[in-house]
Amino acid sequence: MDDFYLYRKAWRYDGAPHEEPRLNKEEARALLKKGGLLVRNTYDFDCKEETAFWNLIKDQFGGLEELSGNTRKKVRRALEKLEFKPIDITPIEQEGFPILQATFDDYAVTDRIMNRKTFQEYLDWCKLKQYDYWGVYDKTNGKFIGFCANRVWKEAVEYGVVGILPEYKRQCTAYPYYGLFYSMNRHYLQERGFRYVTDGSRSITEHSHIQAFLIEKFLFRKSHCHLAIHYRWWMGLAVKLLYPFRRWIASPRVKAILNMESMKG
Repeated sequence: MDDFYLYRKAWRYDGAPHEEPRLNKEEARALLKKGGLLVRNTYDFDCKEETAFWNLIKDQFGGLEELSGNTRKKVRRALEKLEFKPIDITPIEQEGFPILQATFDDYAVTDRIMNRKTFQEYLDWCKLKQYDYWGVYDKTNGKFIGFCANRVWKEAVEYGVVGILPEYKRQCTAYPYYGLFYSMNRHYLQERGFRYVTDGSRSITEHSHIQAFLIEKFLFRKSHCHLAIHYRWWMGLAVKLLYPFRRWIASPRVKAILNMESMKG
C-alpha cells in the first residue's frame, strides 16, 4: 500500500501503470482511513478487451519513416529551429515558472491555477522521485522556451506536463511539440530501450488535446485497462445522487469526478 499517494484528495498508484495491482475493499478502506475522498485503482494493463478507460502509450519507434509526410516535415522544421535535450532541474527552477504558468492559462478548465506555491510543490515532488528533465531552446539566441519533466521507472516513462512559451506554440514555423515528442520517443524507446512511454491515463477533465495529438501524429495507442473507484461512504452517495445530472453540473471538479464515474468497469 506504500505505492499509493494522495493527489487532489484522491489516492493513486505511484508505480508504472503495468505494475498496478487490483485492490480489494479492505485495502481501499485502509487508504481512505488515512485521508482523501476516493481511491482510483486501474488494473489489467493493456487488456485485450476494449474498456472505457486506458493509458495512452507508445511501445514501438519507427523513426521518421513511420510518420505522415506532414508530420515529418514539421519534425524536421522543429529540429532545425529548436534544440531538444536532456537537462538537469536548474533551468526549470530558475526560468520555468512563467512558462508553466502560461501553459496552465491556456487550459480549457479553470480549476487548475499555477502560482509560485504550486510550482514549488511540483518541483519538490519531482525531486523526491526519479525524474528526467528536457529543455527546449531557441537555436537563434539560446533562449530557454520550454521544458518537460518525465517520471522514470525501470521499464516505462511517463511524460509530464509540457510547458512551452505561447509565442512559440503559436508560431507556424517552430512546431516545438513535434520536435519534443519525436526527440523523447527516440531517446526512450530506441536509444534506452524502455518497454513503453506513456502520456498518462484517459483525461477526466478534457482540458487538453494532447492525447488526440499523440495518437494522430505519433501513433500512440490506447492501452485499455479496468478502472475501479472506492469512495468514502458519503462521497459515494453524493456521486450516486448527482450522476444522473452530470451533463448540467457546472463545477469543473465535480464534473471531473462524475466523468470518471462513467468510465468505471
